[in-house]
Amino acid sequence: MNPGLYFAIGRKARDLLYKDYAQPQPLQIRYQSYDWSFDFSCQIEEVLPGLNTVFRVVVPDSSQAELQYLRDYVGFSAGIGLKANSAHGFDPIANISGVIGSTVVSLGADLGIDITTRTLNKFSAGLSLNSAFLIASMTLSDSCDSVKASVYHPLNPPTMTAIAAELKHRISRDATTLTFGAQHALLPYTLVKARMNTDGKVSAVLRQEIWQRFYVSIAGELDLRDNNSIPRIGLSMAIKH
Repeated sequence: MNPGLYFAIGRKARDLLYKDYAQPQPLQIRYQSYDWSFDFSCQIEEVLPGLNTVFRVVVPDSSQAELQYLRDYVGFSAGIGLKANSAHGFDPIANISGVIGSTVVSLGADLGIDITTRTLNKFSAGLSLNSAFLIASMTLSDSCDSVKASVYHPLNPPTMTAIAAELKHRISRDATTLTFGAQHALLPYTLVKARMNTDGKVSAVLRQEIWQRFYVSIAGELDLRDNNSIPRIGLSMAIKH
């Protein structure tokens, strides 16, 4: 069995703790008090045996085309694209990642290269251990400045009930943050998630499927350590395959 791609390492815990919450998007178009972002992606599976293609555009922040190759004990992806810079131009970038192992244990690395300067601007490595009752992972990222360990434990798969935790240590700042959360499907098309971290931030999200593959999410966050903090509330819509 193939180990999947690099972004799948720690994905279960990452999705429970961070996906759909009210956070800044890759791009924000601001008009008065409104923030807008546009993110389009398309995947074509099995172009050749084991080979997939992915196209993604974040208007007008970036665009990328990627090839993915999955075979027994190997997962590999390579992509090239454009990313906006502070000078209102675009820099060409390349990304290469690879994973070896199986569905039980896998080890991988991810490299990002700035083609203009021919420098390595991103490096991360990860290890994943998977079982039916627990998924654990450890990653080294942010140019070897951040170490993350995460666990995901499903409690009742039919209702998507699960808990997750992530411990992150930033080496340059000597700062450690523990985040933990839970999720539960109240109804077949309604998912509720909540999380809290040791920095005093509490967040919750309600995701509702309106039509097939069309989702609306309402998320909020409150900083318990800031007496003057005003709760942040966000609304997002997405079409997912």
